[in-house]
Amino acid sequence: MGHGTNRIEDMSSPNNETATTARETVVEIHSVCLPPKKTTFQKLKKRLGDVFFPDDPLERFRNQTWRNKVVLGLQSLFPIFTWGSQYDLKLFRSDVISGLTIASLAIPQTKEFVLILKFILQGISYAKLANLPPIVGLYSSFVPPLIYSVLGSSKHLAVGPVSIASLVMGSMLSESVSPTQDSILYLKLAFTSTFFAGLFQASLGLLRLGFVIDFLSKATLVGFTAGAAVIVSLQQLKGLLGIVHFTGKMQFVPVISSVINTRSEWSWETIVMGLGFLIILLTTRHISMRKPKLFWISAASPLSSVVISTLLVYLIRHKTQAISFIGHLPKGLNPPSANMLYFSAAHLALAIKTGIITGILSLTEGIAVGRTFASLKNYQVNGNKEMMAIGFMNMAGSCTSCYVTTGSFSRSAVNVNAGAKTAVSNIVMASAVLVTLLFLMPLFYYTPNLILAAIILTAVIGLIDYQAAYKLWKVDKFDFFTCMCSFFGVLIVSVPLGLAIAVGVSVIKILLHVTRPNTLEFGNIPGTQIYQSLKRYREASRVPGFLILAVESPICFANSTYLQERILRWTREEETRINENNDRTLKCIILDMTAVSSIDTSGIEAVFELRRRLEKQSLQLVLVNPVGSVMEKLHKSKIIESLGLSGLYLTVGEAVSDLSSTWKPHGQP
Repeated sequence: MGHGTNRIEDMSSPNNETATTARETVVEIHSVCLPPKKTTFQKLKKRLGDVFFPDDPLERFRNQTWRNKVVLGLQSLFPIFTWGSQYDLKLFRSDVISGLTIASLAIPQTKEFVLILKFILQGISYAKLANLPPIVGLYSSFVPPLIYSVLGSSKHLAVGPVSIASLVMGSMLSESVSPTQDSILYLKLAFTSTFFAGLFQASLGLLRLGFVIDFLSKATLVGFTAGAAVIVSLQQLKGLLGIVHFTGKMQFVPVISSVINTRSEWSWETIVMGLGFLIILLTTRHISMRKPKLFWISAASPLSSVVISTLLVYLIRHKTQAISFIGHLPKGLNPPSANMLYFSAAHLALAIKTGIITGILSLTEGIAVGRTFASLKNYQVNGNKEMMAIGFMNMAGSCTSCYVTTGSFSRSAVNVNAGAKTAVSNIVMASAVLVTLLFLMPLFYYTPNLILAAIILTAVIGLIDYQAAYKLWKVDKFDFFTCMCSFFGVLIVSVPLGLAIAVGVSVIKILLHVTRPNTLEFGNIPGTQIYQSLKRYREASRVPGFLILAVESPICFANSTYLQERILRWTREEETRINENNDRTLKCIILDMTAVSSIDTSGIEAVFELRRRLEKQSLQLVLVNPVGSVMEKLHKSKIIESLGLSGLYLTVGEAVSDLSSTWKPHGQP
């Protein structure tokens, strides 16, 4: 540490002894400094701030008057105050157009009308996916967007029911309660699950615990979504085949068995009409994907299919009863449902479990969609505000006959394409849904269930992202394994257990990274003072007399024993190689700690023990570039004193140069 400037031989080309002896270089040896002293309270404050407040939300309140602080506080709690003061008629015009485009029936005979009805049908379809009355899907497109427009920080996120949350809620609740035989209890549990989903989401935002949702990795979501899409698709066979007595289970084998065992219930009229419209929907979807400018064709096909199928069912209603249809949908605003929240012990655990799982999934999707469009439009979305906004809107929704809602990618994409500028587009969308609820419900009376099944099937096919799975296989085999665990777990076991299996595999991956960290052997790149992995850089060469190792993780109780044994193994292997090649005797083990971000008492004890065992073999242990917090703990534990002045360096190059210079005067080869 801090030995000044030494005149030593250049060790950058150890294999070229002629060049080495001919050239000398001056290498300055720098001291490894301790970090500035801080009290325990200061360290705890900084650590908690880094964990829970990485964005420093109080920064803009500093050096402000009380009046400005009140205004800033209102803007933090209600983002509508941030952009509301700058709102004008030009922005309102854009928001009205986009809001009507995604949710209203107020503009007949236009392209907007096509998109509007598509999302109304989407709400009805997703409600059926959750085994709920279709009208609940429309209720869920009215109240939540109003709440989000006040609390949400995204300008383009369009709120409504989504397929994955609907599927999970339907599958989890229907395993314990029949949606047909005990429909009232099922509806109560759906609203209660929505309440707990919102409570969980809002709590994550208030307590700034958003990192919890990070345990749902990309690989997990790809597999889960694909598995759920297959389950959803199989469930639609009930509507496409006209089956009446269909299984309530969601697993692959029971569904296929139910389809085969109920062949006597198949309706050829339903099959012919359902397959015909399914082919139309898939064809128009394919055209829109191949030619994005023709996206309106895909958007128009659900409306056209609904209109034609509804007319057909109406015309043949007296000739055949084989084709089932939606039937009566009540008109009017969302009825209050606070009295239907179910807190009885009999099914409370089921409601809480369903709420947490659907809450995590919907929160993950909503924040991901919001951040995607915020990135495209060059602004930032506050993750904690989004959690609170989505949570509060679901809590309010549970009291107004709504089930779990979040930001929908398809709705938001249309919202952006239609020119939305602020969250007012959600208010316009909700207003248009209000018109539908009050006046247009009778239009859906004869809409056949088969067309809803075809619309859902067309939508969820796009959730099977085989290209993402193939990319996982190419980039990271373990991530691909996680993806497959999630996929087959959902498909064969159940939706919640499949998700739990995938999360468990992801946690195991994290534990493997922590308990079995990567260690590398470094060599010198000739002509430089750079030391890099021997396996990665072929031009790098070993430095005679040195074994240079690097640890790429924190050193803690979970990996300290492993690292100690692994370093000793590196030492044995290096000595064996030296004996086989008659190279220079091994004298020093250099441990590069640049990537060691932290160390605990178990890690410090492991370093002590490693030094002691190496000393018995006449080997010196040298530490290089420990970070501030690691250096502070090493200093307090007295390990720096035991290593001596030549046991700690700032860089590997300085360590090699300085130690090599000290060996020469003592007659070292």
